[in-house]
Amino acid sequence: MRLIGSTIHYSRMIETVVIVLMAMGTVFVFSAGATVSGEYKLTEFYNFTTLKQLVFFPLAVVIMYAVANVNYRRYSICDRPPGYSVTPYLYAVTVILLAVTLVWGVERNESRRWLDLAPGGVYISFQPSELAKWVLVIFLAALLEKYADSMGKFWTRFLPMCLFAGLVVGLIVIEDFGTAAFIAMMTFILLLIGGAKLWHLLLPLPIVLGVFVLAIITSDYRRQRIASFLDPNDVPYQAQQSLIAISTGGVFGKGLGHGVIKYGHLPEDTTDFIFSIIAEETGFFVCVFVILLFFVFAAAGTGVVLQCRDKLGRLLAAGIVMAISLQAAVNLGVVTVVLPTKGIPLPFISAGGTSMLLTSAAIGVLLNIARHGAERDPGEEELPVSRHSRTFKS
Repeated sequence: MRLIGSTIHYSRMIETVVIVLMAMGTVFVFSAGATVSGEYKLTEFYNFTTLKQLVFFPLAVVIMYAVANVNYRRYSICDRPPGYSVTPYLYAVTVILLAVTLVWGVERNESRRWLDLAPGGVYISFQPSELAKWVLVIFLAALLEKYADSMGKFWTRFLPMCLFAGLVVGLIVIEDFGTAAFIAMMTFILLLIGGAKLWHLLLPLPIVLGVFVLAIITSDYRRQRIASFLDPNDVPYQAQQSLIAISTGGVFGKGLGHGVIKYGHLPEDTTDFIFSIIAEETGFFVCVFVILLFFVFAAAGTGVVLQCRDKLGRLLAAGIVMAISLQAAVNLGVVTVVLPTKGIPLPFISAGGTSMLLTSAAIGVLLNIARHGAERDPGEEELPVSRHSRTFKS
């Protein structure tokens, strides 16, 4: 009972941290999206990121709690009849959407990553690579649970899993190098904690690195980014403006809404570089508070992983916590120019409907694991009750 009660406590911590982060994100996105004229035309609602974020926030909360009521065992493929589990279908749909995006996707910032769901006056887009990130976590966790006893087999177990992940990464890396590298790193870690042998993971590493090197040298834009990052005298404009915003914010900031870097100086100020706006307008202490919230989330999520008695639950929880924590770390590294500029948003805070809604759904899965993962593992055999225990119980 103590174990289950403690796990429910972790779920309360996680949902509180996530809602606070999303609420803060909505406020700062609204501030970062301010226009010089200060006018918002409600007739062009979908053209304003700030107004759309006001809808995404409550919708994300609803999705989080709705998914939290779905038993995470439904994603398993080892205790259900063939064709019943939704996980293989999620993977197939994701691959199809990624392929469709390469052909009919919308091109923004020299990349084709989005699909138009409602072109025209009511503009709604969808980014399949965000879906791929979470579906691959679920798919790999389900496979690792099903073949837990035979992961030592390279050709029949490990290699097919790498091919499944490689297909997704290959479709993404064509247009989105950062997300593809992030998913590849997540796959490596998830396979490692899922029972794959280290030397199995090292064997395909030269091929993976070769693919990413090829993706860099065949793109002038990517080569320029890497060269600028390695040259301290050639800091990209976006990185310069980010550092200016952070440094001028000081300890207490210029005041919410009083930042100036957002007025045409810092591209992607509502998405990838939203943390720079937070630093400029609210200062050092609020930045530390945001970072501490992510640490609390990572700690509570790790607690859920350690207390979960089900292999699928442990792998799912570990994948979700790892993905969000790593994404936050990469985004903060980019904003502070510790890492090269990549299109990785800050979870729960950056603008973007696809990212917020899908990440909230992933949190829903994590909350369900936190509430039910401490129950008896379905693979465990129930111990027989002795005659003495029956007598004592009666």
